[in-house]
Amino acid sequence: MNTNNKLPRVPVSGVVSTPAAPMSRRQRGRAAPWILGLVVLAVAAGGWWWWKGRGADGANGGPGGPARAASGAGAPGAGGAAGRGGRFAANRVQPVSVMPARLQDIRHTAAAIGTITASNTAVVRAQVSGVLQQLHFTEGQQVKAGQPLAQIDARAFQAALGQAEGQLARDKATLDNARIDLARYKDLLAKDAIARQQVDTQQATVRQLEGTVKSDQAAVDSARLQVTYTRVLAPISGRVGLKQADIGNVVQTGDTNGIVSITQTRPIALTFAVPSALLPQITAGLKGSASLAVEAWSRDGKVRLATGKLATADNAIDLSTDTIKLKALFPNDDDALYPNQSVSVKLQLATEQNRLAVPAAAVLRGAQGFYVYVVAPDNTVSTRVVQTGAVDGDWMAVDGKLEAGDRVVIDGVDRLREGAKVEVIASDPKQRAGANAAPRRQRGASAPAGAEPSASAASGARRHRAASASSSSD
Repeated sequence: MNTNNKLPRVPVSGVVSTPAAPMSRRQRGRAAPWILGLVVLAVAAGGWWWWKGRGADGANGGPGGPARAASGAGAPGAGGAAGRGGRFAANRVQPVSVMPARLQDIRHTAAAIGTITASNTAVVRAQVSGVLQQLHFTEGQQVKAGQPLAQIDARAFQAALGQAEGQLARDKATLDNARIDLARYKDLLAKDAIARQQVDTQQATVRQLEGTVKSDQAAVDSARLQVTYTRVLAPISGRVGLKQADIGNVVQTGDTNGIVSITQTRPIALTFAVPSALLPQITAGLKGSASLAVEAWSRDGKVRLATGKLATADNAIDLSTDTIKLKALFPNDDDALYPNQSVSVKLQLATEQNRLAVPAAAVLRGAQGFYVYVVAPDNTVSTRVVQTGAVDGDWMAVDGKLEAGDRVVIDGVDRLREGAKVEVIASDPKQRAGANAAPRRQRGASAPAGAEPSASAASGARRHRAASASSSSD
C-alpha cells in the first residue's frame, strides 16, 4: 500500500472526514474498500454500545427493566394516569395508618385562656430610715412569715431608747417621792397639824407625776419599737423577687420599690373566664362534694403544667363579653406556675364513663354526614357513618355501627374509596420500613472513597474503552 496516500481517521460516529486534498480516480478506487470497512466497523461499535446501554438500564429498573414491566402489568390498558401505573392507579394498594377504636372515659371540658396570679403580694419596705447593713435572703428564695430579710443600722434608735428609759426612771423617782410626801401630809392632817389645802395640792402633784411616768413609758415603748423595725421581717410566706436595694444604701420609709417584693405562690391562683351558659354546671359543681378539676397547659396546648381545683366564681356576669370569671387554686409545690403567666385552661365539667371513642383524625365529613374508614381483616376498607360526641384531647366519642377494636384509618384517607385495598403501615414515620436506610445517590454524584464502582459506571467504562479501541484501529 502506498504510504503517501493515508486515509483520514474515521470517528466513532461513522462520519468520514473530508480529505485535505482531492484524490485521483485510481487513488479513490484503492481507498474505497478501506472506507467501507471503517464504516461497517463504526456502525458495529455503535450498535454494540447501544445494546450494552439498554441492558444496563434494564438491570437498573430503567425503561426496559422490571419496574416498567410491573407498572405496565397493573395498567388497565388505555392511556392516562391509571394506564401509566401512577400514584392513583385503580388497582394500586394504598398505604394507610390505623388505630383501633376503644372504650374510655370522655371528659366534657371548657377551654379558656387564663392568667396566673399570686394568692398574696407584699412589697417589703423599711419602716425606719437608715443604712442597710445586711440582707438575709437569696433572690428567688422561698421564705416564711416572720423570717428576717434585712438589717438596718440600729445604733441611733438604741440611743433614743436609752434616753427615753432615763427620762422614765427620773420621773418614776419623782413620783415615788411625791407619794411619800402625800402619805406624810395625810398623817399630819389627821392630827390637825396642817391645812387640808396642802394635802389636796400634794395629791394633785402625785397624779400629775403619774401621767408623766405613763408618757415616759410610752416614749420608751416607741423607741424600743423603732429598734425592732431595724430588723426587717417577711410579712407573708412566699417567693422573694429581685432585691431593690443594696448593702450600704440609705433606705427610706417612702421608697416606692422597697427592699424586695414577696409573692405567695403556694398555693397560687388562676383567673379565667368561660361563657355564662356553663354557669349552671359550674354552680352545681361548686356546691357538690367533689370539686371541679382545672388543668393549666402551656399556650401551645402541648405540655400540662399543673392540675388544681375550682375555688370560686365571680358575683356577676360580664355583660360586654357574656362570660363569668372563675378562680382556681393550684398547690404549685414544684413552682411550675409564675404570677402573671398566661396559660391555656381546661375546666372539667363532667365525665362520660366507658364511651366508644376513636382518634379525632379518623372522623371525616361528607354528604352522608360524619363517617370513618374501617379496615377489614382482608385489608379492604369500608365506610361507617357515625354520630360524633365530646372531644377529649385527641379522642372523640362516637355512636354508630362501630365496635371497640375496629381499626379505623387515621392517615391516608384522601386516597381511599369504598372497598379499596390497603396496606397498613406505622403511623410514626420513624418506625416505617426503610426509614433508617441510607439515602440513594443522585445520578452523577461521585461515589465515596474506596467504594466499588456501580454496574452503570463499569458499563460506561467498557463503552469508553471500546470506542478508544475502535478509533485507534484505523
